[in-house]
Order: sequence, then structure tokens, then C-alpha cells
Amino acid sequence: MSVKHGLLALLERGPMYGYQLRAAFDSATGGTWPLNIGQVYTTLSRLERDDLVVALPENEGQRPYEITAQGRGELRKWFATPVKRGDRPRDEVAIKLALAITTPGVDVAKVVMTQRTATMRTLQEYTRLKTQPGDLPWLLVLDAMIFQAEAELRWLDHCETSLIRHKPQTNTSHQTDTSHETTTTGQATTSHQTKTSGQTTTGNGTTTSDENAEVPR
Repeated sequence: MSVKHGLLALLERGPMYGYQLRAAFDSATGGTWPLNIGQVYTTLSRLERDDLVVALPENEGQRPYEITAQGRGELRKWFATPVKRGDRPRDEVAIKLALAITTPGVDVAKVVMTQRTATMRTLQEYTRLKTQPGDLPWLLVLDAMIFQAEAELRWLDHCETSLIRHKPQTNTSHQTDTSHETTTTGQATTSHQTKTSGQTTTGNGTTTSDENAEVPR
């Protein structure tokens, strides 16, 4: 979710100024995505530049903003467009684990265990919040965070099992070469022994083949 579309959705309720928008945003998301006031006013300036909102006259030192017809069109388009997987933030946990596996000296099992402990604590906190009363928008956001935490725990269990089953690859080409050399050497030795056993030394020191020797009668 972009801050731009979040503010447009809030302004669809009616004109608001910066601090009101920040408070409404925190209320709608349960404080899971805190915004500072600088982000709010920077985004409002861009929305005004793109004719998606318009600044109204100041009221008691505050300048409210109102969504325009073009802004409503942009908001409707956003609600009608599904969020693609590629548009979502990258999973830092998955990236960290992938790098841990390929980085020398890193205890990958400890990385998994540390993350599982932290995720379990987070899940327990979300479950505690679930028992408290709240508005439907916040409860739905909370449900999403609970499901995501549960999914991450299952994935970490899978990672741990995969690490146990994983075996480092051996240099098969070297083993093949060694085996070939051993076989060749063995064949040469056998051939030499066969040829030697088939030869006979005569009294004058001449070596003859048994194949040519006269068979005694």
C-alpha cells in the first residue's frame, strides 16, 4: 500500500489537514504502519501537484485538503486493481536466510532459531490484541498480521528441516578421475602379470613364450 492512496482514501471521507490525516491513518491501520507528519505533508504536496487534491483556505492556522474528481478516479482505479506479488516489499527474513547459507562462518541454524523466537513473541502479542475490542478495519488488519506470522513460523520450520537434510555437494568429477586412474592402473598390472606368467626362461637365459613350448608326451 502506498501512502498516496491511503491519504486519498481518507480524504474521500471529507477534507482534513495533515495531523488529522496522520491520526486517521494510524487509527485505520492500528498503528502498524506509523507515519510521521513530514511524510504526510510531503505526500500531500505531490498529490496537489498532480491535481489529485486541492488545498483549501486556512482555518485556525491549519490548511485542510480536499480530494478532487481526478483524485477520486485514481482512488477507484487503485481499489479495482489487485496487488501483485512483485509490488510488495521484499521479504527481508528470506533474503537474510539465503545470504546466511552462502556466507562463511554464519551459524544458519542459530539465525533460524533467533527469528522463530522473535516471530513467536510477535504472534503472541497479536493474539493478545485480538482479545481486545476494536473496529472492524483494525481487526481485519490484525487478522492479516496473525496469518502472516503463522505462515512465517511454518516456513521457518520447513527451513530447519531442509537444513538438516541438506548435504554439501562433493567433487564428483575428482572422484570419477581417481576411479578411472585406479581402473586403468589395475588393468595394466593385470595385463603385465598375464604376459609375465606366459613366459618361460630357458637354460641359456632366453625367455620364450609358453604358447611355443613343446608339450611333453
